[in-house]
Amino acid sequence: MYHRFGKRLLDVVVSAIGLVVLAPVMGVIALLMKRYLGAPVLFRQQRPGLHGQPFTLLKFRSMTDIRNLDGSLRTDAERLTGFGQFLRGSSLDELPELINVLRGEMSLVGPRPLLVQYLEHYTPEQMRRHDVKPGITGWAQISGRNALAWKRKFELDVWYVDHQSLRLDLRILGLTIRQVLKREGISQPGHATMERFK
Repeated sequence: MYHRFGKRLLDVVVSAIGLVVLAPVMGVIALLMKRYLGAPVLFRQQRPGLHGQPFTLLKFRSMTDIRNLDGSLRTDAERLTGFGQFLRGSSLDELPELINVLRGEMSLVGPRPLLVQYLEHYTPEQMRRHDVKPGITGWAQISGRNALAWKRKFELDVWYVDHQSLRLDLRILGLTIRQVLKREGISQPGHATMERFK
């Protein structure tokens, strides 16, 4: 019953309140973004949502668009600025995702929305992570975030799909706040974020 009705109610109430309360913070970030990184302020990218259906993910931009001579983007490490590192480390870059939650494209808690091109590489079991809406945070995030190996991350995502409940969601939200404050699991060793899933 919770995953059909209560979860959406929690998403709407918390995201709406969050957007109102955090509007001044988001405004300041947007102004700083324009100063240090220029326009656009928001990063938009197609990500797979419920049942793998694509939606446009919103985040504050944390990287520049500097390219190699052949026109290809440079590595994440080269494009990630000091201000961008601060946004990622504090998870402030993810605040615009509250808009995705309010729209119904995401949930507060669920498997993180990854890249569309990863879909063709999932096993049937791993694909089950898309049986629920993607989340701003999730069981894998509070269990290691980007420091986890891909296989373990997907195992935790599928576990969440099978065990979602109000109690678990509230626990994950509480542990997420603690993890953000401790700045744990921001990246995999040797990577600006984490290596691509193959």
